[in-house]
Amino acid sequence: MDLLNREKLRALIDERGGRCVSLYMPTHRAGPETQQDPIRFKNLLRQAEERLKKQGLRSADVQITLGPAQRLLDDASFWQHQSDGLAVFVSRDTFRCYRLPFAFSELVVVTDRFHIKLLLPLLSGDGQFYVLALSKKQVRLLQGTRHSVGELNLENVPTSLAEALGDEEREKQLQFHTVARGAAAIFHGSGGASDESTHKKDLLRYFKQVDKGLQDLLRGQTAPLVLAGVEYLLSIYREANTYSQLMDGWIVGNPDGLTAQELHGQAWAIVQPYFARAQEQAVAQYRELAGTGRTSIDLERILPAAHHGRVDSLFVALGVQKWGKFDAATGGVEIHEERQPGDQDLLDLAAMQTFASSGNVYAVYPEQVPSGERYSPVAAVFRY
Repeated sequence: MDLLNREKLRALIDERGGRCVSLYMPTHRAGPETQQDPIRFKNLLRQAEERLKKQGLRSADVQITLGPAQRLLDDASFWQHQSDGLAVFVSRDTFRCYRLPFAFSELVVVTDRFHIKLLLPLLSGDGQFYVLALSKKQVRLLQGTRHSVGELNLENVPTSLAEALGDEEREKQLQFHTVARGAAAIFHGSGGASDESTHKKDLLRYFKQVDKGLQDLLRGQTAPLVLAGVEYLLSIYREANTYSQLMDGWIVGNPDGLTAQELHGQAWAIVQPYFARAQEQAVAQYRELAGTGRTSIDLERILPAAHHGRVDSLFVALGVQKWGKFDAATGGVEIHEERQPGDQDLLDLAAMQTFASSGNVYAVYPEQVPSGERYSPVAAVFRY
């Protein structure tokens, strides 16, 4: 599974102009359905090709733009290692591909910006958390959402005590497991308190290396992290930890024999109250400020405010598009009943601008938008 973080999302948000193609689809981790995934992706590419041509792009330029995405069709290994959803972003100068633990609905969007609203549940609200499963023999990092989980590829993170300490640790293990052939045999680890202290120092060194690697991997992330492991090891890891969102609760026991799904179930019980509090507080703030001028459910007011960095919290409905145009120079907003040439999803634009100015974005089901008596697919709390 591929890691999507705020830094990578900001890079997608910052690209604008030209033709930006965003492709979303559900995928399958195993089973016969995996053979259908490249066929579905090919259909999405065909739709993108038709839309690019309708926008006046020549056939040769269409092939250049979509070329990196089309090459995925011939990558058998890529399709055999999927998560729950696939998001692909391609333009003349950019190609980004993410296999993510979220079952997207099929969607093709071609505008002058990448369409990122479907990614927001992974980076806000109750969209994302991590599980770090630790033992001496194995390190696993899982990325989870409310409904799914996947294992991330670890880069620059030691995956065992032996890997972290190298030849030094292997020599200690060899001494420890040597079979005694006489009364004079001496074993590493038999020195009581002194050896216990040495072993703890080794573990602390090991975990500091793990923490350093995670800091590089999770830089800029704010998702909660849950530890899983035997209590003795976890207490030492907490000494090494520098990740700011480490949860107080943990999964106690040897995680090596637990599947990703089993770890996910126990971790969700720990993070769910944390997520619920954050969103409930945002909803409570909206209701408290309703009628004071600090809230709105009108896109015509929300979009200019988001453009100027005034939106503190934004609730936006998943699965809903509002097509139209926004003039940043004048603050003018046009909303169309049907999509017209040059339109973009204004809900997506509001979410992007709020996210870019460090506001909180809650991509929720339509019925969860706190819009009051008159339903709206968007609601905002303003900073001022």
